Amino acid sequence: MFNNILKFTQAKTKFLYENSLFLQNIDKLILLSVALVFFASTCMSSDVIGFIALITIFLTLIKVVTKPGEKLSVNSFELWLIAYFMLVIVSLAGSTLFHLSLKGFFKTFTYIGFYFSLVQYLKGNRDKIPYLFGIIGLCVSFEALAGFLQNFAHVEEISTWQDVSSLNPEEVMTRVYGTLKPYNPNLLGGYFVVGIPTLYAMAAYFLADKKYKFSVIGLLLALFSTLTLFLTGCRGSYMGMMVIMLGIFGVSAKYLWQNYKHIYLSVVGAVVTFITLALISVASLRARVLSIFAMRQDSSNSFRFNVYQSSIEMFKDNYLLGIGVGNQNFREIYGLYMKTGFDALSAYNIFLEIGVESGVFALIAFVGFLITLIKNAVKFICNSKDTKSVLILSACLISVCAVCVHGMVDTVFFRPQIQFVFWTMVAVASNILQKDYQG
Repeated sequence: MFNNILKFTQAKTKFLYENSLFLQNIDKLILLSVALVFFASTCMSSDVIGFIALITIFLTLIKVVTKPGEKLSVNSFELWLIAYFMLVIVSLAGSTLFHLSLKGFFKTFTYIGFYFSLVQYLKGNRDKIPYLFGIIGLCVSFEALAGFLQNFAHVEEISTWQDVSSLNPEEVMTRVYGTLKPYNPNLLGGYFVVGIPTLYAMAAYFLADKKYKFSVIGLLLALFSTLTLFLTGCRGSYMGMMVIMLGIFGVSAKYLWQNYKHIYLSVVGAVVTFITLALISVASLRARVLSIFAMRQDSSNSFRFNVYQSSIEMFKDNYLLGIGVGNQNFREIYGLYMKTGFDALSAYNIFLEIGVESGVFALIAFVGFLITLIKNAVKFICNSKDTKSVLILSACLISVCAVCVHGMVDTVFFRPQIQFVFWTMVAVASNILQKDYQG
């Protein structure tokens, strides 16, 4: 039905499209707006980033309505995503704080709209995927440089970012936060988790294309960004980075295990040895990692446990439709459940947050979306002989999985700097997984 409507509008605007310089170059404008979203994410406020993303959505709508041959289609995992969005709308309608939930809904609409805009753009511009990865990698590298310099400048904490009550002076880490707003090392750590896979992917992509100089540059930037990730002191991003490394090792085995088994095992052993030595020799890093297992003895861990307990109670009382999407809405309702002195902006867990905000059915839909995406991606990676597509899709899958692991213990998943890169990864995966592309 939608495609019939589009066909009708495209026929009516055919003359306008063929004689408009603006419409003839609309794909270039969409790519420019997408690039501006990523560049703005490094230093602009959430409102500015969101406004640029809305421009991307607006340009896409114009393109779909006017450009002959444009059609709408969905992958299997996108059906789950559409169901999730519909359930968010239902949750919004039933929210007791409608005006606050409406603000959160507009954010969700912007993220999902940006995703479908990228999906539509990539249908006719698959050759631009490396450019998207290059832009994201460039932004990640810039943040890595900013964070690395902050480490040497020994920047002071803007707020209480680590529990130092039981630490010796040499165990206190200078936590870097880059230029992302609001300044927060956990946000920078999450940004690295979602973006670093693009750098490793581009290094492998150029290697497969026999462009060795670019491959070496990509690998050096990836390693440099990985180093800076550890300087954030974000323990959730450490977990995410472990997922990234496991993913890289897994994909590498597809190409190296059969013919280069000894080299592969040597590289894996060297990486494990290096990480072990770093934990042993760097007191601040060792203390930060060990604090993950300190449970209630670490104030940050204890805070999260209190938030989880309160959020679970919120979910039990609002399990059907949730309280409505949005951190402002969450904070108002959370005040009725929180333990004294433990205020929170979110549930510090992606899945618990979705359940609290939009209900159990929205949570099922979102988990279904992730499972279907991961299942389809793994199947493609294992069976496809198209090396470049496997490398790109692997980066998308690794990024999505790493972000979800990080999001199990943190709240930064819902920040626009991470959301727009996350949905870009999913959009690229959607493009590669299309049936006509596999055939």
